[in-house]
Amino acid sequence: MFFKTREENIELWDRHMDVYNTEPLLPSMPTQRTFDYVLVAHKVNDDTDQKAQRQKAFIQQLQKKNITITRIIHDDKVFFGLRAPCEMFEDYQYLLKVSDSCNWCGDERGDVTQATRIRIVNFILHQTFINTGENLKELLMKDVFETMFCLHERKKQKRLKEKWARWSCLFTGQPVNDVKCYFGEKVALYYLWLGWYTKLLVPAAALGVVVFLYGLAFFNTNPLIKEVCQSSIIMCPRCDKRCTVWQLSDTCTYAKVSHLFDNEGTVAFAMFMAIWATLFLELWKRHRARHVSQWKVYDWCEEEEELILDIVNDPNCTPKQFRHSYLRSTLVLILVTLMLMLIIGLAHALVVFRVVAAPLMSEGSWEFFKDHANTVAVMLGAVLHYLTIQIMTRVNRWVSLKLCDIEKTNSFAATERSFTVKMFTFQFFTLFSSLFYVAFFLGRINGHPGNYVRIAGWRLEECHPSGCLTDLFIQMAVIMLLKQTLNNIFEFTVPWLKSCLSRNTAKKLQRKCGHCYRKACRDEQGRVEPCDICKLRDWLRNYHLANTDAFSLFNEFLEMVVQFSFTTIFVAAFPLAPLLALINNVFEIRLDAIKMVRLERRLVPRKTNDIGVWTKVLEAIGVLAVIANGLVIGVSSDFIPRLVYRYRFGPCANGSTRTHCMQGYINDTLSTAFVTHPAVKKDFLPVQLIVNNTFNVTQCSYRDYRSDEDYTLTSQFWLVLAVRFAFVILFEHVVVVCKFIAAWFVPNNPIQVKNDRLYDKLARLKEELLEMKRSKSTDVWSPTADLRSASTDES
Repeated sequence: MFFKTREENIELWDRHMDVYNTEPLLPSMPTQRTFDYVLVAHKVNDDTDQKAQRQKAFIQQLQKKNITITRIIHDDKVFFGLRAPCEMFEDYQYLLKVSDSCNWCGDERGDVTQATRIRIVNFILHQTFINTGENLKELLMKDVFETMFCLHERKKQKRLKEKWARWSCLFTGQPVNDVKCYFGEKVALYYLWLGWYTKLLVPAAALGVVVFLYGLAFFNTNPLIKEVCQSSIIMCPRCDKRCTVWQLSDTCTYAKVSHLFDNEGTVAFAMFMAIWATLFLELWKRHRARHVSQWKVYDWCEEEEELILDIVNDPNCTPKQFRHSYLRSTLVLILVTLMLMLIIGLAHALVVFRVVAAPLMSEGSWEFFKDHANTVAVMLGAVLHYLTIQIMTRVNRWVSLKLCDIEKTNSFAATERSFTVKMFTFQFFTLFSSLFYVAFFLGRINGHPGNYVRIAGWRLEECHPSGCLTDLFIQMAVIMLLKQTLNNIFEFTVPWLKSCLSRNTAKKLQRKCGHCYRKACRDEQGRVEPCDICKLRDWLRNYHLANTDAFSLFNEFLEMVVQFSFTTIFVAAFPLAPLLALINNVFEIRLDAIKMVRLERRLVPRKTNDIGVWTKVLEAIGVLAVIANGLVIGVSSDFIPRLVYRYRFGPCANGSTRTHCMQGYINDTLSTAFVTHPAVKKDFLPVQLIVNNTFNVTQCSYRDYRSDEDYTLTSQFWLVLAVRFAFVILFEHVVVVCKFIAAWFVPNNPIQVKNDRLYDKLARLKEELLEMKRSKSTDVWSPTADLRSASTDES
């Protein structure tokens, strides 16, 4: 033998083991007093009851997986505290190490955090089935268990309250790393995205205010406004039978408001916002890359983690295979189409409401409603639209879930992506169908005197002579203000009231533990077991918080992405939209933080490296914003007609320099209808043609480019139409090229992130090589055999 004495062999063995144990593959787990999950059920005294038997069967299935169960009865409820064994997390860490996409993350080494424990146990709970084939989701639906929740960690929760979840931190930065450690990467990325979106709204809001002030600066000196306010033109009745002729000067205020949002600065602002949307997304990708690289989840694959969790839950599991059914896909497509038709039908119903409401209010007894019937009808339509949105949001969610059930996706990540796309599509049509009508169809399909278009006998509404953009502005302003304000109020007050009402219940147990002076109930390191009263007090504190589920974070994302849609798609009609969004988001960040940390049960921490399919949705919105803003400026606004008049028909085009170039524009956009014409005579009753109860009119004006003789479209109409189309094509091509240049100019990954990942990979490969050599040296030299041989030689 090479080694002659036992002492030398023992010394070498100890030296080898010291080297081998410097970096253990799986660290030892500390004793935990924090429970991973709590199940709550109604107390059932009859053991033969079906609910009691199902409860017992589910608890037994958990015990077979070596999950420790602590059962505490309080009043008429039974609380089950669940604590998973350390071996389960050791298996999880080892599988992370050998996986393809998840092998370079923080969970691979070191202690398993409570957030990771919760995520693993949550997956196992939902993948545990009793002998009837029912899982926890079905047992909750059948009231076998009332609810389930994970516990807040008091020490970390207090730290988040002090640094983040309070109104005094309104204008301070967010501790994104602390949020990641507590709520997981998915929640942290939401707040990271929301903070970045809010920060980049500052230049957009500032420029929007400048455009608004530009319109305000010429509020009283603009020749178009003066022409409306000083006009003596008599306009045709706006509706059948009830409306009378009216003077254009009566709408002086309306013309002033219209100019605030329909001026020359609107075009530049719309182009800026289209490019801004692209820069926002590209810069967000860089911002995200820095953080996910720092969090070691850059290459993380959620579907692969589900496979790892499947093996941890059941080593004999089989993967859910990818499937595709043309029959199911066709059925889903048909159902989605029918749902979209229903939503568009509701938008048509809102149009009919405005068509009917305007003439009814014009003959009412209230002078204000009679004088502003059209404006009030538009505002009431916007309020009704908001109520429709609130109702259809719940319907859309239910339909989207049912469609996902029909698809039968193979993983939770795939189901979440499918649900997100369907839900957002339904919500988008619910929110924007009415706005698209106001933007592109209002006042363009209503006909003209003698040939009006009617729905069920009611004449379609018209645009104001000052332009159609103000109607779109009113619609957007009402919906945006109501949606943001009321939603935030309800989001905060409902869980806050529930927390206040349930606070007294938790205080009853607070004094009962006054006799408990053992260190077990005061230890904050989480290494000793508290008494049952302290456990129950902590559980009740979490039980009485507002419930959370998989939709909690989805709802926040949906709200913000819808706001992003409002901010970009129709920003040409509402330059103050970025400002409203900025003000809302400053409060939204703290409101959501306070709600998640203080008022709601702890969200299940989820690991991810991106905001998922929302990135694709935001990119689609950016493309749609270019199309919509080009159409709003080219088709809805009066920018093109004013441009054509200035350079083709106006005083300056004819060589006159004594008057303003836009002098006579309003009169140029109006056509005349003669009451003596047989067709016009049928549309208007004699009582409608009386001005101020004094004299009858023989002619009236309406907004259109038509001949006064035969009411055919004039050559000016076709010229304006051609320039409109040319502008839309030019605008969209220029902006799209600018978007591509911006996307190319700003790389997705910063150089620092690429270099950091390069060094990380190099360090990992070196570590793997060193570990392989250690393992190889252990296989070649067996210290146990040498010790046995040394003992034989000595004897």
